[in-house]
Amino acid sequence: MKVLVVGATGGSGRAAVDALLRAGHEVTAFVRRPELIEARPGLHVAVGDAMHAEDVERAVVGHDAVIVTLGIRENAVLVRLRGSAGTPIDVRSAGTKNVIAAMRAQGVRRLVVQTSYGVGETKNGLRWIDAMLFRVLLRDQIADTEEQERAVRASGLDWVLVQPVHLTDAEREETVFASARGEARKTSISRRSVGRFLAECVGGRASRESIALSTA
Repeated sequence: MKVLVVGATGGSGRAAVDALLRAGHEVTAFVRRPELIEARPGLHVAVGDAMHAEDVERAVVGHDAVIVTLGIRENAVLVRLRGSAGTPIDVRSAGTKNVIAAMRAQGVRRLVVQTSYGVGETKNGLRWIDAMLFRVLLRDQIADTEEQERAVRASGLDWVLVQPVHLTDAEREETVFASARGEARKTSISRRSVGRFLAECVGGRASRESIALSTA
């Protein structure tokens, strides 16, 4: 398959690109900074900004599926105090809406979107300390993620929402626990494992599912 990864320079995005290439897919990384992507066989680079609809539509052309891993990598405390310096606070919802519009225009159906455990159906599964963190420190980012999920659910596309618990940079291979009932067994999971699962969702899961993702 030809798969576009939007947000390909973040941890989960990079991991998804790696997993897709290992599985033999033809991959396009949609990025603002192409110098952050290493050239590899089977990998193409589309330069653009997810906040610009015309950039996104150009990138979507000719693909069979899209993975979205948009987010803000800046320190959460600084973002809460002064706002995001490099990425708009609504990048998840606005960027994903641009992806949805482009997919509809180009007739691309399969959409896989990484959001967060504790949003939507998994909100009541949060530990009290995480719920407090969401309210106090991540309020604006969580609100944007909730809007992102609403847009995906209303898109009419063949979507999968993936809601991982706390992300780590561990390099080890982990066995994942994927629950369509919003269950989580552990409180952390590596970006590497999330990327692998996102890649598997391109062709390997039912449509219109929200999946809570943790380690087994």
